[in-house]
Amino acid sequence: MFEVRHAVQAYWRARRIRTRAQLIGRAGADLHDWLHRDVPQVPFYAGRKISDLSDLPIIDKATLMADFAAFNTAGITADMGWQAFAGSRQIGDLIVGASTGTSGNRGLFVISQAERFRWLGTILAKALPGFWRKRHRVAVLLPLNTPLYDSANRMQRLKLRFFDIGQPWEDDLANFQPTVIIAPPKALRLMAEQEMPLAPAHIFAGAEVLDPSDATLIATYFKRPVRQIYMATEGLLAVSCERGTLHLCEDTMHFELPQVGDDPDLRAVIVSDFSRSTQIMARYRMNDLIRLGPACDCGLPHQTVAEVVGRVDDCFMLAGKMITPDILRNAVVDTDRQITDFRIFQTGAAEITVLVPHGIDRDRVAQAVTQTLSARSVTAQVLVQNAELKPDMSRKLRRVENRWRRCEPIADTDRR
Repeated sequence: MFEVRHAVQAYWRARRIRTRAQLIGRAGADLHDWLHRDVPQVPFYAGRKISDLSDLPIIDKATLMADFAAFNTAGITADMGWQAFAGSRQIGDLIVGASTGTSGNRGLFVISQAERFRWLGTILAKALPGFWRKRHRVAVLLPLNTPLYDSANRMQRLKLRFFDIGQPWEDDLANFQPTVIIAPPKALRLMAEQEMPLAPAHIFAGAEVLDPSDATLIATYFKRPVRQIYMATEGLLAVSCERGTLHLCEDTMHFELPQVGDDPDLRAVIVSDFSRSTQIMARYRMNDLIRLGPACDCGLPHQTVAEVVGRVDDCFMLAGKMITPDILRNAVVDTDRQITDFRIFQTGAAEITVLVPHGIDRDRVAQAVTQTLSARSVTAQVLVQNAELKPDMSRKLRRVENRWRRCEPIADTDRR
């Protein structure tokens, strides 16, 4: 019950935040304590003079994985972490997890049992604030399992079951009859297309970008809004409120959000997770772009996210200009309402390949993409092909993908 106590404390701590001033004050105090108490405990920051967050360098996955032991208090090396991940996924009482490696550069994380249950309490407060009033069967569909999720089964009113989407799962999921489903959009979409006999009270998309067309199809079938859980090896980043608006978890994580390009709402993401002390994630530059949103009328004071735009290295660089995935996505789907799936690849310096379902007019799609680029003073050869599009459950779905040269539009001017 000691671990469950951490979950309960985190739950009520998150639920008590009501105003922006209260959020900023509490987060600021927690960040200050973390910087002076926890950050110096790992070798990478030992001996540094730390007055505030700006005294730390910005790091990324390559920096972290080059010397993983330097960022955790247990001295766990990357080799030790990968060995544990291939087995029990634990080292002593510590839990080892990993990313799916979509970018080809997989990341590790290590958390303690206390941190594991604090994560559970925080996510319950944001995703299922009234969970203690009703019993829930929670289905988590992902390509990788971790002991992190098993913590939910320690709560009396929750029964959580993990489903490996790389294996057949449809029959078992139907038999489980979950009241809560957490899954990648491609899996949720498959449930809707197959008209699976499910009636969840809550649906959460995670692990992939939720395209508007997918959200509409899923919500229409289940007659429920599709909410989001934005989580990665870097931590719990954002959760949708009951109105469907994505809110950053500013009560457990500090966000630096530098503007990218001319769009004032398009931001890069640099995180410092002051809720974790076993592995220090300080000023960690993620590979994602987000677009900020306006205040939500749900009353939560946390910064909103209008959309997770996509990965930085899946932006297209054409004629020296960065074209974000949402621009290309909208150009294709707005061409024809029958386009419910697609793929867009940059295959050369000025070459784009678009795949759309059979029956879609290829010339119309090519013209739409060409005009969208032309409006941004960009010229490219656009090749459109009809294809049978099936999601690969063994990897993240990336409908917009730079297969030519990785895009690095954000200058690293703050490393030191």
